[in-house]
Amino acid sequence: MKYVSTRGRAPVLGFGDVLLAGLATDGGLYVPEAWPALGVDDLSSWADRPYQDIAVDVMAPFVEGDVEPDELAELVARAYDSFDHPDVTPLRDLGDGLWLLELFHGPTLAFKDVALQLVGPLFERELARRDERITIIGATSGDTGSAAIEATKDRDGIEIVMLHPHGRVSETQRLQMTTVDSANVHNLAVEGTFDDCQDLVKAMFADEALRDDLHLSAVNSMNWARLMAQVVYYVYAGSRLLAPAVPAVSFSVPSGNFGNIFSGWVARRMGVPIAQLICASNRNDILTRFFSTGVLELGEVVATISPSMDIQVSSNLERLLFELYGRDAEATTELLHRFRSEGRVQLAETRLAEVDEVFDAGEVDDDRTRAAIADWRDRAGIVVDPHTAVGLVVGEAQRRSRDLPLVCLATAHPAKFADAVEAATGEIVELPPRLAGLKGLPERFEVVPNDLDAVRARVRAVTS
Repeated sequence: MKYVSTRGRAPVLGFGDVLLAGLATDGGLYVPEAWPALGVDDLSSWADRPYQDIAVDVMAPFVEGDVEPDELAELVARAYDSFDHPDVTPLRDLGDGLWLLELFHGPTLAFKDVALQLVGPLFERELARRDERITIIGATSGDTGSAAIEATKDRDGIEIVMLHPHGRVSETQRLQMTTVDSANVHNLAVEGTFDDCQDLVKAMFADEALRDDLHLSAVNSMNWARLMAQVVYYVYAGSRLLAPAVPAVSFSVPSGNFGNIFSGWVARRMGVPIAQLICASNRNDILTRFFSTGVLELGEVVATISPSMDIQVSSNLERLLFELYGRDAEATTELLHRFRSEGRVQLAETRLAEVDEVFDAGEVDDDRTRAAIADWRDRAGIVVDPHTAVGLVVGEAQRRSRDLPLVCLATAHPAKFADAVEAATGEIVELPPRLAGLKGLPERFEVVPNDLDAVRARVRAVTS
């Protein structure tokens, strides 16, 4: 398998090189040169097989030529040993054809673990094979940071620097990052938004001297390996729910940086019969407006109780735009440059046919999110976090067919957002053991200005 950049001017690479590069040298994102196809009998044959087996089969084409199937199986088994549910991403029946896909059973209790617990060992394996070292630089709106740190702490050949927006992540999210006492882990709290953090990371990758000196790599969903691993749980859910009387399945996905829902698009492109992908937003509704109107227009980042979606520039949308433009890298690049310089672009109607075919979208404010958290506790006896609540509300509102199962992605454990859940329900969320001991531990992070020179200097300093 070879990979190409969405902007067309970076080298074509194999999986191992794409893993370590993260972001393409031309500023684009890597995608497979061709999408692999699932066999017609694969989904039915996977109906009773463990998640780990399905993961190996789904990901094998993406790593072909770099990782042998037996080695991939060993890495997958190790990655999911740390999950507290044997099904890894279990499905919960909510009634009326609604299902919850619980993605929070990993070590940091968020969906990012599903990919990053595999990506960490993949990094270590590739670095050992090459006898190299890297510096991972990432931006997080909350959950990527802790999952990436957990996956890479104390690993040979890796330094990790994680940028988060100061005061704009939940206390639990911050503590999961800043209380990790590992010499290779460095946290920077940027006085700005997640979009600012993401722009700083991209700017550092564009700095050739820094990139070469520190051997920079990315662990955000800019890195293809993240999305590859996320495709698996869409396939897994499909294998469990599809049947002769159930020809297709739909998904509702709380969306910020668009990587999670794009993984669903990839699963559909590979052959999973997905009838609908519902993009659920909070007040930061740039994606909802795009899918409703074809207009991509920047707005102000609004702080909400679902902070992992407090984003205006959704990096992974670039991968979808590349596909909508027929893989025309020049046209994709020109569109993105116009968007960043003018703050607004509109796609032609001819580019939106595939969007209209599968995507729907909606947005929910904080009051409605709180109401949904309380409603689902009363309605089904479950407690959901604010992001999952957004997905449930928008999913029910945008659902096209009640004859097909609708799977809502539960992206985080409610205890990660205990204050918001308590405000909604009036009840204190019991902290699981993985979170209970965080308060009171020493924290290790630096507050830095939203300034490229200052952040670049700190990255050099902490990794030297």
